[in-house]
This record gives sequence, structure tokens and C-alpha cells, in this order.
Amino acid sequence: MTVLPIVVAIPTKNEAANIAGTVRSVAGHFRAVVVVDSDSTDDTRALAEAEGAQVVPYTWNGRYPKKKQWCLDHVRTDIPWLLFLDGDETPSPELLTELRRIFLDGRPVRPAAFDIPLGYWFGGRRLRHGHTIVKRALLDRTRARFPEPGDLAAPGMGEQEGHYQPLADPVHRLRTPIEHMDLDPVRTWFERHNRYSDWEAWLEAHPDVREEIRTAKTRQGQVFHRAPFKPLLSFAYAYVYRRGFLDGRAGLDYALAMSFYRWQIALKAREARGGPPG
Repeated sequence: MTVLPIVVAIPTKNEAANIAGTVRSVAGHFRAVVVVDSDSTDDTRALAEAEGAQVVPYTWNGRYPKKKQWCLDHVRTDIPWLLFLDGDETPSPELLTELRRIFLDGRPVRPAAFDIPLGYWFGGRRLRHGHTIVKRALLDRTRARFPEPGDLAAPGMGEQEGHYQPLADPVHRLRTPIEHMDLDPVRTWFERHNRYSDWEAWLEAHPDVREEIRTAKTRQGQVFHRAPFKPLLSFAYAYVYRRGFLDGRAGLDYALAMSFYRWQIALKAREARGGPPG
């Protein structure tokens, strides 16, 4: 089998519950698989190495570049194309087929980056409807770079880039998904999003930085970035317009969770401005 001329970079910290399956899903399909680990205290590194991944340690110095740009700058720079996967993500078989059609047909690859939809799992169930997350996860490092907004003083994100996309042109959207199946308990989702809402609320008090970040979002993200009544709009969009109700209880749970996340941001932003939290 001809391997894809792509390095898979997997940024991790304490991903022992998921990492073996992620590495196993890409081993043998890509030219290299590299786990970039931030001082995990569990068995993440040992499990990744046992599945054949190279493990590279990473420690953030509190400045830019953050972790993903560091990967673009340092991880197997002999391979121009890099695919980012989280420690709980796997490429679907259909995505592997689509990538082979693009990268192994002998023609130059015109796009500088590819947006890839996520097949999202929540509460143990694969969601088929509702809001679809799209990640700019496959990059030609010679033509793509993460922005460096002035958010280093913001809480919530730390070594991770915030909720914005790397800058690249042109960008093409793929049809088939990365499967995002988190085996951690659902409380970890709320813990992460509590931190993320700290960052989002900080942006509300720093409109110049917020505008920098808006321009580095997808078109849908840019529209939503400026929309009013985000908690209600988020729920109506995911559960009604995108028919999240067809996913049963999981669809309702996810739409409510995302609406609650938007409510957290608004509440924290009002508190930061000195207004009443309610």
C-alpha cells in the first residue's frame, strides 16, 4: 500500500484513554505519525510509542508560537503536508479514500489547506444531524500559518491556539469526516468548555483582539461571531434548523450543552464589564 505523503501530528496531554486507537487508525496510511506531548502524567507516551508513533515532548514558553504552529515549524519539516488530529480523533475510511484520490493521482495539489468536517460523538452517540464542526486540519506548512492575536493575557486556552483557523489561500472543503470520539466522561467536555468560555468572555472585553480573531474564522463562524442572542440562536440552529432532534436524546443534550456554553460566555462577559451577571 502506498502511504500518503503527509505527516500526522497529534498534540496530546493525558490522552491515555484515546491515544492508542488514534495512532492505530493512521499507522501505515501516512508517511509519519508524531505525537507532540505536553508533559502527560498518564501512559499517553508509552501507549503511543507501542503503536508505532514517534513521541516528541513539548513545553510551552508562554509566548507565540503556540503548540500547533510549533508543530508546523518543527515536526518532520521534510514533509510539507501536515494533518492535525486530536488525541481522540480518527480519519474515517472514506476520508482516507478521499485523501488518496487527491494526493496520489500524480497531479499537484492546488489548495494550501483543507477544511474537514467532524463526525462528532457526544454522550456516547454519533451525531448525524445538528451543528457540524469543521476544522482546517490539513495544511501545506509552506503556505499556511496560524495567526498570532494579542490574547496571551487571556485565560482559558494556555498552550492551545484559540477558536480560530490557520490562515491559508486557497482552501478546499473535503466531503468526508474525521471521527471525533472522545472516550472520556462527559464531565471533561464541560471542564474544557468552561475554560474555553473564559477565553471567549475575555475577547468580549477586548474588541480589537476579538476582531482579529473574527477574520481567522470560517464564513459561518464569522457570521455567528456577530450574531445577537447567541444561546437561543445556537439551540435553534442546531436542534431545529439542522434537525438535531433526529439524534434523539443525544441531539437534545448536545444542543443544550452548546447553548449553555454560549450562555456562560455572555454571563462571564457581563461580569467582567462590571454589570449584573443575571
